[in-house]
This record gives sequence, C-alpha cells and structure tokens, in this order.
Amino acid sequence: MAMMRLSTAASGGRANLHQGAVGVGIALSSGRAKRAVMRGALVTKHPDTGRDLCKELVVPMWEEHLLIASRSYEMTELGYFGADIVLDKNKGPMLQELNARPGLAIQIANGEGLAARLEYLDANMPRRKLSAEERIAFSLKAFP
Repeated sequence: MAMMRLSTAASGGRANLHQGAVGVGIALSSGRAKRAVMRGALVTKHPDTGRDLCKELVVPMWEEHLLIASRSYEMTELGYFGADIVLDKNKGPMLQELNARPGLAIQIANGEGLAARLEYLDANMPRRKLSAEERIAFSLKAFP
C-alpha cells in the first residue's frame, strides 16, 4: 500500500495526520491518488489550495518510489515495514527512513484493510527470493 501525507495550515505545516495533515491513498499501479482523508473524514480538495486531490495528484517518478521501497527489503528483511520517501526537486525520490512499526493510517487513506493483503501474500508469494523488480511486478498484479 502507498500513502502520501500533505501538510496543511491546520497541521502547522507538518505532515502529521494527527495534527491535521491530509492523508492520500495512492494506487500502486499508477501513483495516482485514490482518495484522501483529513482527521478521519473523506475530503476531495486540499483545504488550503482547493486543488482536487483525486483528479490532479500523481506522484512524479512513481516507478523510482516503488524501487526504493522494494529494495529496502534487502536492508531490513522485514515482511512489513514503512518506507518514508521524500521527493527532492533536484535529486528526485530519496529514502528518508524505514519504520519497523509504521502507523496504520495507510488503511484509512486507501479505504482498504491491510490484513487481507498480508494474508494473500502469505499464501501466494513465491517462496524463492525475488528481486526488487519481481516483488513489484507480483504486487502490481495482485493489487492493481
């Protein structure tokens, strides 16, 4: 699953959801926004800019984001972790940090539970070691 956090005036310019930032669920297949929430309620527009999040927001260089997140597995060997990626206007996507216990707000932002996905992966993921690219391809096919 993927999520973007957008700061707001209400969040004091921070991207923390509990402070009033917007959480945007991102489609793995395209990097496009699926839905957005703020303080637990669905929103369609950014509260400060008025931009339509679900019609306009597309993560630039999405494939590179997926590769960074997928390659992070080799560093951690954790089956579930959060990869925080920032997008620098000059350097592109860069790994900021990895979280062994990421928040579960990603489920709210995407409008989907995580348990069913994890169960599917446990039952269907090939037992051989996959490359980062193979893991991405498997995920995109399983969760379009």
